[in-house]
Amino acid sequence: MNISNLVRQHTAALRALLVLTVILGIGYPVFIWLVAQIPGLRGNADGSLVEVNGNPVGSSLIGQSFTDADGNPLPRYFQSRPSNAGTGYDPMSSGAGNLGPESIVDQPDKPSLLTQVCQRSLAVGELDGVSGARPFCTGGGVGAVLSVIGPRDARGNVIHPTQVVSVNEPCDTTRTPFLNTYEGVRVECAKAGEDYSAGLIVPVPGSAPVNPAVPADAVTASGSGLDPHISVAYAELQVNRVAKARGMSPDAVRQLVADHTEGRTLGVFGEPRVNVLELNIALDSR
Repeated sequence: MNISNLVRQHTAALRALLVLTVILGIGYPVFIWLVAQIPGLRGNADGSLVEVNGNPVGSSLIGQSFTDADGNPLPRYFQSRPSNAGTGYDPMSSGAGNLGPESIVDQPDKPSLLTQVCQRSLAVGELDGVSGARPFCTGGGVGAVLSVIGPRDARGNVIHPTQVVSVNEPCDTTRTPFLNTYEGVRVECAKAGEDYSAGLIVPVPGSAPVNPAVPADAVTASGSGLDPHISVAYAELQVNRVAKARGMSPDAVRQLVADHTEGRTLGVFGEPRVNVLELNIALDSR
């Protein structure tokens, strides 16, 4: 290859680099920015910030906590759904807990999804004055799951249980298992460090109602961990507590909930929902 060909190739490559840099590195971002400034899009492009007296207090697209310095829910505010994004609603750590319906046995350093749901349900029930009982949850707020140990048939079912352990309830001197007996065998509580995976894992539905008082979105986090909305049912559950804390009538609070309830997307997608931040700002403005 002679020098002149080499120079021509490098010159062409340099021209292509400059042209593409101008088009893709400058022109395209400027074009997208200009489109984002169109009325109706500008708010979303700028972060959908919500301001009070000229000061930003949050985004209508990102949830946040309404708790005190110790993490306890503030009774005068509607509470958001749980979040697994970082320490909660962190846009830089958006994500789910990656636990599914099969997560029912607690690990030493991590509670199962079932136990997390049970714990949250009890806490919400106590805060809002309703029963936090749920199917497959013990009265103490952990997953009601047994390990049934004994000989099995060809299909894997235990024929004659020899030992039954409540795997999510550790032993101590004050606690008894949520169930006294299972198929005639006394139920034991789990011992620290013991492995009960050899047994047949059996979730126990218990006597809690099939439709618990605490809605599902009050005890489960969204896929992004940033959901700013709650269901209408969860908002209704909190009305009396918020009204009492603020000295308002429940009907007045309920009307504000209705005013801040959004319908289904395009009229068909999803469910009606309530933006928690905007609702709490409306409460403070009164």
